Amino acid sequence: MGRLFGTDGVRGVANADLTAELALGLSVAAAHVLAEAGTFAGHRATAVVGRDPRASGEFLEAAVVAGLASAGVDVLRVGVLPTPAVAHLTGALGADLGVMLSASHNAMPDNGIKFFARGGHKLADELEDRIESVYAEHRTGAPWDRPTGAGVGRVRDYDQGLDQYVAHLVGVLPNRLDGLKIVLDEAHGAASRVSPEAFARAGAELVTIGAVPDGLNINDGCGSTHLGLLQAAVVEHGADLGIAHDGDADRCLAVDHTGAEVDGDQILAVLALAMRERDALRSDTVVATVMSNLGFKLAMEREGIRFAQTGVGDRYVLEEMKEHGYALGGEQSGHVIILDHATTGDGTLTGLMLAARVAQTGRTLRDLASVMQRLPQVLINVPDVDKSRVTTSAELATAVAEAERELGSTGRVLLRPSGTEPLVRVMVEAADIEQARSVAGRLADSVKSALG
Repeated sequence: MGRLFGTDGVRGVANADLTAELALGLSVAAAHVLAEAGTFAGHRATAVVGRDPRASGEFLEAAVVAGLASAGVDVLRVGVLPTPAVAHLTGALGADLGVMLSASHNAMPDNGIKFFARGGHKLADELEDRIESVYAEHRTGAPWDRPTGAGVGRVRDYDQGLDQYVAHLVGVLPNRLDGLKIVLDEAHGAASRVSPEAFARAGAELVTIGAVPDGLNINDGCGSTHLGLLQAAVVEHGADLGIAHDGDADRCLAVDHTGAEVDGDQILAVLALAMRERDALRSDTVVATVMSNLGFKLAMEREGIRFAQTGVGDRYVLEEMKEHGYALGGEQSGHVIILDHATTGDGTLTGLMLAARVAQTGRTLRDLASVMQRLPQVLINVPDVDKSRVTTSAELATAVAEAERELGSTGRVLLRPSGTEPLVRVMVEAADIEQARSVAGRLADSVKSALG
């Protein structure tokens, strides 16, 4: 069995790769591993379980709940809520474990399982490895130690989760949003109720699109992976800005009043300056990944803000933040972590904080985002290749070296296997967009040739 856990939980096509049996077995294994680790010592364990609106989430939720309860864990079922809401409630309710069923920005046929430890933090790699190991042991025949009678877990719906989470979001804002007109694109996802409620309570005038989930339309031509509808709506309604989430609302991208995209790097730059102004940017440092645009790093240096760089994945950003006590970090894709108020990327919180900066300064988002100038960057996804050989292929290493010589000091190349999909990402940055496209195209061909 290959490694089940990727950079963001276990993910695959629901009912093909990710079956009810797998969801149940992993949940039982997680309960046993956390019990062994002492997480449940001295008390009856409780888990918070939530999901996004995907149709497959209904049967996967039932499997996860059954697995946890069969292992003696009481379950609080919070229903359809964003991933960061499940993380927040895991901490706020003092639960020992959180489980979120979502494939985030992936298409509807996919789904995923994400575990949170006590406090709402993602599980460490070694715990995920142990869960896989225990699951594999019992899948091959070793019997589970199962409680009976009063020892089995109890299951109840926890209906207060949405209001509790929204109150938290609005309560941490530095100022209200009165006077702003904002378009929200909810990707027909998990934030379809949460985000409009939070922005409305904060005082914004709203236009909402993509907020009618039917179980099948999540991320379908809308949300943070398809900004066209939001861009058109912002211009049509004369809004001050637009906010787009993905399916589980752990990320946020934005659109300024002209319809131009404001990506995660620009959002990070705006929030970094805002937080430093109110002495909330600890060590005057922001954390970002190797995928961040070079223009972001240059802007932060110019503003006297230090830049700490990590590998791709919000979990690695979070690890760097926790290790050094930093308050802000994120990814170009829109995963932004504001550690004083969230334990994971939170798209609704990010959008609220961005809008609060617009309201507080009276400046347009376009003006605020101009603190950094994005260098031309081309990203090509190369599917159906052996992504495990990215770092070992001699042919590919030669192609990368040639590209780096051509770009010199004015650009950079990054190849990386996706942590959640069967593909390799080719990123090229250059001073000239045509050069970036040319080099990226040649490298994509090399990836196909070397790893296909």
